[in-house]
Amino acid sequence: MSPQTKDVGTDVFKPKNMVANEILHIIDRGKALFTSDITTVENELRQRVEGSRFLVLGGAGSIGQAVTKELFKRNPKKLHVVDLSENNLVELVRDLRSSIGYIDGDFQTFALDIGSVEYDAMIQADGQFDYVLNLSALKHVRSEKDPFTLMRMIDVNITNTVKTIEQSIANGVTKYFCVSTDKAANPVNMMGASKRIMEAYLWKYSDQISISTARFANVAFSDGSLLHGFNLRLDKRQPIVAPSDISRYFVTPSESGELCLMSCIFGVTGDTFFPKENENFRLTSMQTVAERFLAMKGLTPKVCESEEEARMYFNSNKRTGTWPCFFPTSDTTGEKPFEEFYTEDETLDLEHFLAFGIIKNDRSFDPQKLNQFEETIKDFRESRQWSKKAIVDLFQMMLPHFQHEEKGKSLDNKM
Repeated sequence: MSPQTKDVGTDVFKPKNMVANEILHIIDRGKALFTSDITTVENELRQRVEGSRFLVLGGAGSIGQAVTKELFKRNPKKLHVVDLSENNLVELVRDLRSSIGYIDGDFQTFALDIGSVEYDAMIQADGQFDYVLNLSALKHVRSEKDPFTLMRMIDVNITNTVKTIEQSIANGVTKYFCVSTDKAANPVNMMGASKRIMEAYLWKYSDQISISTARFANVAFSDGSLLHGFNLRLDKRQPIVAPSDISRYFVTPSESGELCLMSCIFGVTGDTFFPKENENFRLTSMQTVAERFLAMKGLTPKVCESEEEARMYFNSNKRTGTWPCFFPTSDTTGEKPFEEFYTEDETLDLEHFLAFGIIKNDRSFDPQKLNQFEETIKDFRESRQWSKKAIVDLFQMMLPHFQHEEKGKSLDNKM
């Protein structure tokens, strides 16, 4: 009996690791996005990486690991990686050693919190880099469920960005790259709004250092993502759940690294890179992705009418080759039915690359609003008192068109 057809009533399903082509199939894609563009610029890309020193912040997360691999395989002169997760850093090193091997340059990892004094001491001791790539982020919509995690999101997505830019300027760094999100375009959740405010800070400092960014699609099977959860649900013999009315753009982990690297190396100040929509890259419903995932595993969805029915499925059903699924409509705070990479008032360059679009920002920002934002956050922290509503009001002051709707239910209230 093959692993895809085990009796779900008597054995735990163990999903195999998926290769790139299988991920592309699940996210309804025919081929990789950026191959042609990368091939065209590969010689220049390699020359720039080989001759440069890189600091990657948040380098052991899903996107961070992908970016680190893209840099490592091009033999940089210096590559230092910082991340809060000691375990993920260990796996990153093991992965690099087992797949690529070694480089001639200085490669080191540091298990540090970017907001810590230990990190500051490291930068003071050795802050000599040509490129700083900030990939650290609180990326989940569910992080806005309470005022304390929400403040942590502000700290990571905004405050640490400002801190690391200022350190980069002080140390003569040539280029600063910081990852944004598609949720920053016409944001409806606090995570997207925090990244939109972060973008304003990027442009504030862009007259002192070259800065570019990228707005992302969902990275398929990245840590903590719904698709990553599909693998865990099968491993733990639990139901698959996905919203029936939510669609997303998806990139593979390797494509996420390529997107960041291209913006970092080739983006000029004010550029925001994003994947261009085409027949091979379009919005895909989460339910469709769930169904294709199960089909790839040799399983047929058994659509349930409630969470309870889905949870109890294995207690009463011994059928081979089926898996319980629940596909509800979305009713939680911050969930946008679809994503977009740019707004109608942003200027686009869709001609420079085949698969990369570029938002040519005018680098506008309101210094008075940024100052007010900083002072208000400082007051909240010093008093140790703030509410979610107070932070939402502050975000709406910063972003007048921010369409936040509090529905009284977060993703933590759902299966």
